[in-house]
Amino acid sequence: MPLLVTEPPNPGIIHYETHGRGRPVLFLHGWLGSWALWRQTIEELGREFKTYSIDFWGFGESRAAAAENNLKSFQVDSFVEMVTQFMDKLGIPKAAIVGHSMGGTVALSMAIKHPDKVVKACCIGSPINGNSLNLLLKLSGVPAFAFVVWRSPPLLKLFLRLYSRFMAKDGKKMAQLISRDVSYITMESFFQSIGTLRSTDLTDELTRITVPTLGIYGKRDIIVKPTQRHVLEKGVPHARINYILDAGHFPMLDTPDEFTESIRSFLKTN
Repeated sequence: MPLLVTEPPNPGIIHYETHGRGRPVLFLHGWLGSWALWRQTIEELGREFKTYSIDFWGFGESRAAAAENNLKSFQVDSFVEMVTQFMDKLGIPKAAIVGHSMGGTVALSMAIKHPDKVVKACCIGSPINGNSLNLLLKLSGVPAFAFVVWRSPPLLKLFLRLYSRFMAKDGKKMAQLISRDVSYITMESFFQSIGTLRSTDLTDELTRITVPTLGIYGKRDIIVKPTQRHVLEKGVPHARINYILDAGHFPMLDTPDEFTESIRSFLKTN
């Protein structure tokens, strides 16, 4: 469903899906993703929590609003403010925030910059330091490279379809999901979001996180180095780490039962 946000820096319509009843939990997708990544997760956790799955501007079903309003800021800091405005508009004073990949970086940034709004923070396969990104993702943040890639959509989709088969156990399902989500995004959101993620480094700011924190990383992750879990653990000593040996960058797809139970346990722990 749509939600109109009128405050700067990015006025526009945010698409989100909601499910369940109870304490609020926000789910944030990663680069090239959308709310659809969380479909199974929010159906399960919606039995105990009020879940909100948001499409960032320039992604998923928030893409049209971004284009219509000529939005140009697709950066981590802008997404942090987007989530803040979303919560204010819906009257959500505080919530647990769960983010995958780029969305997890946003979740941690929320806990750093707006601790009054965050009950708990969870990051999944998230880069704390942009240097941990796969080389191809780093190159995607270079405008000239992104422009060339974007000028050849058939080749881009073919590459992503083939490469995504190595991102998750069910390569076919992953390829379908990636192909669908890529069809929604704009060139600006494509390269600008990954560009800012590449230059992001929260390492020195992690000590400011005081809320309960969970990091989930898969051993077979080929997108973000799973050693980022050590960075989180060092910077946030009270953080819980779940290192899933049989999962890659998408543990919600590779090991859904273990993943969902890990999130549920974290959310229910006082």
